[in-house]
Amino acid sequence: MTHEYFMQRCLQLAQLGTGNVAPNPMVGCVIVVDGQIIGEGYHMRYGGAHAEVNAINSVENKALLSQATVYVSLEPCAHFGKTPPCADLLIQYKVKQVVVGCLDPHAQVAGKGIEKLKLAGIEVLVGVLENDCIDLNKRFITYHQKQRPYIILKWAETQNGFMAGERKQISGRLAQERLHMWRSEEMAFMVGTNTLLIDNPALNVRLVEGNNPIRIAVDAELKSVDMALKFYDKSQHTIIINSVKNETDGVVEYIKVDSTAPTPILKVLFEQNILSVVIEGGAKFLQSFLDANLFDEIRVIKSKLLSFETGLPAPLNSLNASITEDLGEDILSIYQRQ
Repeated sequence: MTHEYFMQRCLQLAQLGTGNVAPNPMVGCVIVVDGQIIGEGYHMRYGGAHAEVNAINSVENKALLSQATVYVSLEPCAHFGKTPPCADLLIQYKVKQVVVGCLDPHAQVAGKGIEKLKLAGIEVLVGVLENDCIDLNKRFITYHQKQRPYIILKWAETQNGFMAGERKQISGRLAQERLHMWRSEEMAFMVGTNTLLIDNPALNVRLVEGNNPIRIAVDAELKSVDMALKFYDKSQHTIIINSVKNETDGVVEYIKVDSTAPTPILKVLFEQNILSVVIEGGAKFLQSFLDANLFDEIRVIKSKLLSFETGLPAPLNSLNASITEDLGEDILSIYQRQ
């Protein structure tokens, strides 16, 4: 078996933490002796044991660890957070070798875990399936490297390129299910004032199993506050970015900013430890992020069936789709920044 084989297993395990570990990264760990896996684990939930801890706990005969190669998709942490440093745990068991997929960009790690292991006499190999490991945690990496969330712009449009200017359903059932799956996977969903007032979105997970995202509205003048909107039902963590007040009402949090332009909004999300956000606002709100060049990915659901004679033109996008998928009544196109 090759290093790549066991790292691929780490990636498979890590993905099991999707939607449950943010703002921590997804991490998988495999422990191997003489080509055989003797233990494995992954980071299951935020605040819980890290992948290395779960993998070591799964090993029945701990005496074998001194002969083991430990594969981990992200550099072992070197600092005390909600749990002790994983690098220290590997040193404690005197593992023979550690193979790492990619470095951790967190300021408190960033090579320090590797350094600790090497100083303890453990052989370390870095960069196995590195691009795959980076891609798995692109949200976490973007957050720490760019000091902002990973930004996904999402909209639905008709066959002739219009968005709904009033409350009309453009997407079919399969596309709606996919949207709810995204809500369970990403940390936050954000809309602007007009979408809040016209669509009255709940921004929760209903059509699939999963956790609700943090829901965010940008409502500068708080035009929506006195209305009986689903957004204010206190069923999940809710943030209203505005120019009026700072206030907390249970799980509903009002955060005041001087400007509701994209950069100040993203500063708030960074300070709230939000790794990823799907922006599902109207055309004007979405276009403001496109114009500011502040996005990492665009997801467009285009109807095969519906055409509007009038409406709001969909945002302008000059990228070429990297992924297209047939969703029954619709076509999903995903555009990724390189």
